[in-house]
Amino acid sequence: MTLERAYILLAVFYSALVAIGVIALLVGGGPLWGLASVVLGALVAAGLWGHTLGKPMMNPRMWRPLAGILVAAFLIQIFAVFALHPPGAELTWLLTGAIFSVMPAILLFQYGKRDQEVWATPEELEGGKMLDELLTRQRELVLEKQEVDRQATVRLTKAGNNYRASVTRGRGTEVERFEESFTCPATLAFFVIKYTCISVNDIAAQYAEERVLTT
Repeated sequence: MTLERAYILLAVFYSALVAIGVIALLVGGGPLWGLASVVLGALVAAGLWGHTLGKPMMNPRMWRPLAGILVAAFLIQIFAVFALHPPGAELTWLLTGAIFSVMPAILLFQYGKRDQEVWATPEELEGGKMLDELLTRQRELVLEKQEVDRQATVRLTKAGNNYRASVTRGRGTEVERFEESFTCPATLAFFVIKYTCISVNDIAAQYAEERVLTT
């Protein structure tokens, strides 16, 4: 069995668990707090499908906190099983929730990483490809741009499979400097576009012009 097929089966399994939980609540076979478990399970199933299919699902910022909630829920449910000695129906819900919280927590934590192509727009994918090609030819890309009310300087480098962006930007008399590292070139493009007034096309145009001048 391939890893991709295993992920598909896992997503199907968790979707089935959510459906079973809904049915159990409708026929009165679950505790009142089971509704929260079903809602959480539905979010988990959506995230697993996004992770499995390599598609963006909702917002990347929500998945790592959700993974943390799953870990907390696992600990609470294990504590409840051994400390509170719940009756049969509640015990089943607690054990099911605890057992099936661990794997989704790991996968959703990975899925919530912003530095991967799944969260990139077509513009960012194209921009990342362009920057990677430029950094293959140039050790460093530097561009300064000034607009009416703001200015920015960006310095991009590549070492192995890691990209580093150093930014200096200002508005009026305020100046700030920061830098970040990435492994996905599309995320590098996202960072430049989001946090500066510089576009990938600005960088490409400058270095295309320099290349013409030196030939």
